[in-house]
Amino acid sequence: MAVRDPRDVAAFTDFADTHGAELFRTAYLVVGDHQLAEDLVQEALVKTYVAWARIRDHGKATSYARKAVVTTAISWRRRRSFHERPQLALPESPAADPVDGVGLRDDLWRELASLPPRQRAAIVLRYYEDLSESRTAELMGCSVGTVKSQVSAGLTRLRLRADTDVFATGTEGRTVTS
Repeated sequence: MAVRDPRDVAAFTDFADTHGAELFRTAYLVVGDHQLAEDLVQEALVKTYVAWARIRDHGKATSYARKAVVTTAISWRRRRSFHERPQLALPESPAADPVDGVGLRDDLWRELASLPPRQRAAIVLRYYEDLSESRTAELMGCSVGTVKSQVSAGLTRLRLRADTDVFATGTEGRTVTS
């Protein structure tokens, strides 16, 4: 290892002190984890220090270090071990089969299609499109009370036809109320 000029060491130290917070902010935004961002900044500063003698314009060292942050983060993400997380216990049961959800969605859409058009429109606009009652009423050309009654009647019909209580919840775990 080559002996460094004391002026280079001082210049790099000033650089690291001055731009460390900026590099940390960039690293945190790239990886989204506080501790990982700290490690990433340290790695980028080591790479910048190694290249310090080759960096002609020390005013552009920030760009070099920022690029080192980004390229190092990308290479870390590509490693298989990056995505492995230790677990205290292994899961007991296998994950749910996504094919089961497809059949359930098909059943739901078939039942939804069997509803009268205004009930179907009210349910789709309220829960699938996630519109407010007033916006749904505006789009359907009726009152808010009509939207409420159409949604209530439609959900009641869906629940009566369902073998299970699966239609009692809306998409993404939201409870559907009438």
